[in-house]
Amino acid sequence: MGKQLLNGDKALCVGEGSASAVMALQDLGFPNARGVYEHRFFSLKRKQFVYEIEYEDKSFDFVFCRDLDKVSVPALLVLEIERVLSPGGIGAMLVGRSGLAPNSLIRSATPISSLLKSSSVVHVNYISNFTLVVFRKSYENAGLFEQYRLPADCQSLTNNRPLIEKMEPLVKEKPVVDGKMATYLPNYIDVSSKKRLVYIDIGAAEHLKSNVTDWFLPSYPITHKAFHVYFVDHNTSVLLSYVKKPGITFVYHPGLAGIKDKSNVNIEADAEPYVADEGFDFLVWFKETVRHAEFVVLKMNAGSVELKFLRDLFESGAICFVDELFLHCPGYIDGEGPMPVDCMDIFKSLRSSGVYVHQWWGEDNPVDVL
Repeated sequence: MGKQLLNGDKALCVGEGSASAVMALQDLGFPNARGVYEHRFFSLKRKQFVYEIEYEDKSFDFVFCRDLDKVSVPALLVLEIERVLSPGGIGAMLVGRSGLAPNSLIRSATPISSLLKSSSVVHVNYISNFTLVVFRKSYENAGLFEQYRLPADCQSLTNNRPLIEKMEPLVKEKPVVDGKMATYLPNYIDVSSKKRLVYIDIGAAEHLKSNVTDWFLPSYPITHKAFHVYFVDHNTSVLLSYVKKPGITFVYHPGLAGIKDKSNVNIEADAEPYVADEGFDFLVWFKETVRHAEFVVLKMNAGSVELKFLRDLFESGAICFVDELFLHCPGYIDGEGPMPVDCMDIFKSLRSSGVYVHQWWGEDNPVDVL
């Protein structure tokens, strides 16, 4: 089928026999399997269709059902199963066999394939007296990051998702407002008991100048002294005055500038602490740095390299360690495709995925976070 279930994926079983199917999935290592046992697709009393499976859109990676032949309106059941599937998710349905003719297998799949709006049938086979029809939901309507399948225990995104509606609205142009209106995450959650706080600034040299003394987030509810601070950049000239300050580590990352030949890069010998770049894998470093942290704030610019890093965070699941993100991305940036990527699409997709992300407008007006 081109895709396999992973331990921790969210599964849903719909209809009669769901209890045994849920138990089977849980025994196979899928503790997040759930069941919907009642048919709720037509109400004689209300004289209207009641077709909603009581879960939100894109809630499950796998949905199984064997009741298509038993519901009054099969189309509603198929569309609801498709609705609750996440992009790339798998739906599996058992339908009654229509005969033993050579083309009966295809005919058995037609009642499902003809109804799918954003999915494609990827497998059809006989199982006893049934036909198994498996389909996969496409990524076409998914945002930049919603297509990635994150671990079921992705606590930061799960915990932050209900808070995103309380955040400042996304805007196309830089507003003339005070950054004190920014809805910082510690305003909503208690971090006083958290022991290891980490702040990582990727591309820090672009908004740090030699006369900048207050480089931290304006009006942030937690002082920067409470954080283990990491400045990540390829440019050492601006950062040398900062790396010697207590609690600040400079991480040299030539990949931010696309540097291939490092022989001409001048690193002063006393620029400690310093992370060497010999065989340096930044994603590995990032995961090792944040995995034991209890609260992580990430600030970064948005360019083609950084956009790839964001995708790597989702693909590896490391985004689950990031509690709050500040992203500098005005207008459009170059992506991997032929067309530039709209920054608003990036912000919307991040928030839709559960990332608590702010628009960061850069050094011109450092108090503006909204």
